[in-house]
Amino acid sequence: MRVLFLALTLAATQATGQNATVSGTDGQSALGTVPCAAIADQPIAQCPAELRRKDDGKATLAVQLPTGEVRRIYFENGEPTSSSSTSPVNHELNGDIMIIFIEPNEVFELPASAVKIQ
Repeated sequence: MRVLFLALTLAATQATGQNATVSGTDGQSALGTVPCAAIADQPIAQCPAELRRKDDGKATLAVQLPTGEVRRIYFENGEPTSSSSTSPVNHELNGDIMIIFIEPNEVFELPASAVKIQ
């Protein structure tokens, strides 16, 4: 099992990765929190998240939104390509922090190194 140790926003221990889960996820990878917002003018909050990485460079980030919904964001080669929403996905980098926008109001932040190909 691949468990990632990331500074600040997404961290897990092997025990946590095996025993804990976020609603709508399988609990098999790194668990932690990521800063997110889902509603216009809502402040950024820490949202439960699970990052699942694959050996082919793809990854899925599942985030439990403050609304209770789970948003999945799909990555290829370190960049978000789509999500479980039908809305467009955009992103920008601020240093090593990737800020992901899903229209109309969702915002997510995570270290870009979390989804980079190793």
